[in-house]
Amino acid sequence: MDLDAVADELYGLSPGDFTSAREVRAKSARSEGDRDLAERIHRLRRPTLSAWASNLLVRDQPEETRRLLRLGEALRQATEELDGDQLRELSAQQRKVTSALARQAAHLARQAGQPISEEAQREVQETLQAVLADPDAGQEWAAGRLAKPLSAPVGFPALSAPSSQASRRDSSRVSSNGRPASRRKEATGPTATEPAARTSARTADLEAARARRRAQQERLEQARQQAAEADRELTEREGRLTAVEDEQGQAEELARRAEERIAELTRGLAEAEGERDRAQDAVREAHDQAREAERSVKEARRRARDAAVQVRRLEGQLRRTT
Repeated sequence: MDLDAVADELYGLSPGDFTSAREVRAKSARSEGDRDLAERIHRLRRPTLSAWASNLLVRDQPEETRRLLRLGEALRQATEELDGDQLRELSAQQRKVTSALARQAAHLARQAGQPISEEAQREVQETLQAVLADPDAGQEWAAGRLAKPLSAPVGFPALSAPSSQASRRDSSRVSSNGRPASRRKEATGPTATEPAARTSARTADLEAARARRRAQQERLEQARQQAAEADRELTEREGRLTAVEDEQGQAEELARRAEERIAELTRGLAEAEGERDRAQDAVREAHDQAREAERSVKEARRRARDAAVQVRRLEGQLRRTT
């Protein structure tokens, strides 16, 4: 038994069967003397419904899994190369693919007897978007062992609106004040013949652009802080969930032991009742035999009395004849 094999087995089960199966495997590892493996198995978290559906998709659709990973590589490369046309095309493709795969995951979950909600289906799609944005997330998803949905990193360009991405990707050809890049040298400072009003307007444009960038940076920082806070809250809730699952596992173990004890006592009771029935049958048979023996004794006594009477009668006759 090893952790990878156990994890593959457990995360292929429905969430409702996960905890009891995990405790069985952990107990088996302890009985084999591998307490470290038992503890590592025990720390495996039960998947949420959306994470389970994502795992189900990976296991059932390996070709689609590889296709999504390849699409993520292309998206990240286009983002790095600032290829606006390719990025718009791939962004449209990723929305279509992730939506279709999320629906497929929901369909597989229904077939497995565990339908998921629309919210869980959205979490599946968010997981798939995270796979596109982050190669590490892609590898984690492709292993088919997710315990919770994944989130795309804040600010991944390919997951934003195409129009805003196009304007940013074209920034290599347009200056910060909206004029073609070929004229950026004009925007860097006034010439001797440039009117003062134009210089003042250009300076105002530059200041406005800087202000917008500062505001964007502040919003990004605020979003990052909110994401970090949400992650901390999630970690706390996951800790509480793990504690509850542990308590549930202990309660289920106690219930299992009680059921085994009840079954053992039931078998013992059935055996005792059988012995009682056999003993009662023996008592009835012995009682019948005793009554028959008593009747035999009475009959023998009667015959003995009759014989004695006959002897005395014959003796009297004999005496009279002599």
